[in-house]
Order: sequence, then structure tokens, then C-alpha cells
Amino acid sequence: MTVVVAIVHAGLAAAWVGGMAYSLFVVRPKLQKFFGPDRDGREALTTVIASGNRWKVIGLIAAIAVTGLVLLLVEREHWWIHAVKALLLVCATAIFWYVSWRHWPGRVFATSAELPELQRRLVVLATTMLGLTGLAFALGVAAVHL
Repeated sequence: MTVVVAIVHAGLAAAWVGGMAYSLFVVRPKLQKFFGPDRDGREALTTVIASGNRWKVIGLIAAIAVTGLVLLLVEREHWWIHAVKALLLVCATAIFWYVSWRHWPGRVFATSAELPELQRRLVVLATTMLGLTGLAFALGVAAVHL
């Protein structure tokens, strides 16, 4: 049973990390290349792509949290690694909350002059979130091999 929960937990974490990496390193550059100097067109398509994803990611985060809690309760030998993972994921979730409920609404109503700074800020936030979740995933893999 523990192995199944660990596989589900790792798979969910990999989905979150992979989704963020794909968005940041594949989708964003391709949109920039396709739209070139047309920032408004790029912003419109970016908004369409991001629309409706908030609750899917919240469900993913909740499932990661539940399976992580189960692993913590079952496998107490490396509890400190799970605690560090949890802290990293809480920080990433806080950034996700900010991006979802503060950054994007501000971006939707931003002027064309404000958009470049908001777009740069999102790259920093997304990169930070990717680093936190990637480190948490690596710690989870390391815990199995200790």
C-alpha cells in the first residue's frame, strides 16, 4: 500500500513540476516567437491558455498534500525530509495563490504599458515556484534511497 501511495504522490508531484516547466520553457517562448512584437495578441492567448486552470492545480496540490500526509504517517523514518518537502510545497502553494488571485486579475486589467513588468514578474514567480516544487520532488526521490 505504501508503494502505491508513494507512486501516486511522486506522479502528482511530477505532473506539477512538469506542467510548470513545460509552460515556462516551451509554451512561453513559442508564444513570444509566434506573436513577436504583438504583446496584446500574446497576452490574449496566454489568458485563454491559463483560464480555468486554477481549480485543477488546487486539486493537484490537495492530492499531493493528502498523499504526502499519508506517507508521513506511514513512513516515519525520514519524517524530516517530508517536513522539508511540505514546507517547500507550502511556499510554492503560497506563490500559486498570489499568482492566481492577485497577479492574474491585475494582469487582466493592466494597461499595455504595465504588461511588460507584469510578464517579467510572472516569469520570476513561476521560476521560483518551479524551483521549490522541483527541490521538493528531488527530496522525495532522495528519501526513498536513504
